[in-house]
Amino acid sequence: MEIEKEALPLAVVVMGVSGCGKSSVGAGIAARNGMRFVEGDQLHPAANVEKMAQGIPLTDADRLPWLDQIGVEIKIAQRASRGLVISCSALKRSYRDRLKQAAGGRLAFVFLEGSRELLLSRMQARQGHFMPASLLDSQLQTLEPPTGEAGVVTVAIDMALDDIVALACEGLKGAAIKGGFDAE
Repeated sequence: MEIEKEALPLAVVVMGVSGCGKSSVGAGIAARNGMRFVEGDQLHPAANVEKMAQGIPLTDADRLPWLDQIGVEIKIAQRASRGLVISCSALKRSYRDRLKQAAGGRLAFVFLEGSRELLLSRMQARQGHFMPASLLDSQLQTLEPPTGEAGVVTVAIDMALDDIVALACEGLKGAAIKGGFDAE
């Protein structure tokens, strides 16, 4: 079942801690709806990637330029009247508010939620990713779940990828109909 494109917000951020499946789910949402997908990790400055690869958690000061670059991507897509799905951990409410401000409020979030055990097993199984499993706990400590925030669809990750994508798309459709994507 495909979402009606006019019901989608101009931009969707697929968020959560490392290992939750942001890239796979984001690419799936984008493909199902004819939208462009951007891998947010590719927008990190080299210094951030190096820190994380060394097992050093990022600070707010490290993350702000990255969040601003994601905001630029959202604005570019909006100016071109193109839909965009982008992956970004968006761990804190202040980060999500910063992205909403960059998007002029025309932004929805899909929060991918899972147990520490499931997240850790996924991180340990992946190959060639700069983010070591040792940083999972710092991400979980930093995470401010978006419970109760407008324009957020929460999906559990303990199921098949296609099911996660379908639930995310259904949630986005329902939230769009309710007008849940307006800035607070």
